[in-house]
Amino acid sequence: MDLTYQQWILGGLAALLIGFSKTGMPGAGIVVVPLLATAFGGRQSVGVMLPLLIFADIFAVTWYRRHAQWDRLWRLAPLVAVGIAVGAAFLKLTGDAGPSKDRMNVIIGAIVLAMLALSLIRQKIGDRMTPHHPVAVASTGCAAGFTTTASNAAGPIMAIYLQGMGLPKAQFMGTTAWFFLVVNVAKLPVFAALSLINPSNPMISARSLLADLALCPWILVGVWVGRWFLPRVSQSSFDALVLILAAVAAVKLILQ
Repeated sequence: MDLTYQQWILGGLAALLIGFSKTGMPGAGIVVVPLLATAFGGRQSVGVMLPLLIFADIFAVTWYRRHAQWDRLWRLAPLVAVGIAVGAAFLKLTGDAGPSKDRMNVIIGAIVLAMLALSLIRQKIGDRMTPHHPVAVASTGCAAGFTTTASNAAGPIMAIYLQGMGLPKAQFMGTTAWFFLVVNVAKLPVFAALSLINPSNPMISARSLLADLALCPWILVGVWVGRWFLPRVSQSSFDALVLILAAVAAVKLILQ
């Protein structure tokens, strides 16, 4: 796939941030969604991003595989499946508008802003936001399944759920790594089916996979930069920068 200069720059930066977010800085992942949507268009960016995420998830699982808390995930699994199904139906409906009307830019921008709002609220009220009631846990699972399918942006929802459980850092990273690897692999046949149903406006295509191959090396760079950078920057400074950049990118998607 021939990438434009803008796609090379934004796509490469997004791939680097994907690797970066998997090696100790999960907050960086929220910036990736609007970056790729700007580079490739909302709908196509969701399909481009998925193989990149799976590639990076493999590294995360390799490092943290022994620390997963599976009991935290089994509670969510049935509801995440429901959310994925709803997200797939949503993508089917938006895809019927055709490639000339990519409403996903606005939708992805709105989802990112909602996830940022959740992150800010969590910082203010801490564990009080953690879902404990069965209805709240069910809503969390459905929301995670929907947002990860519609825009690959479920990170803040899972952070709220898992951090509220008081998991140590290694267990948090391991549980998150396995969750997203399993869910992202499960989304592949869903995206493939949507592409077959609507071949004129596919989620995944030969062109998008070639773009993934071109961008994968940047994930490797991000993985190693993240490992080097993590102990050298304050978490508060990094989190603030991530929130600002993601908000600016999301607003740009909505207004463009």
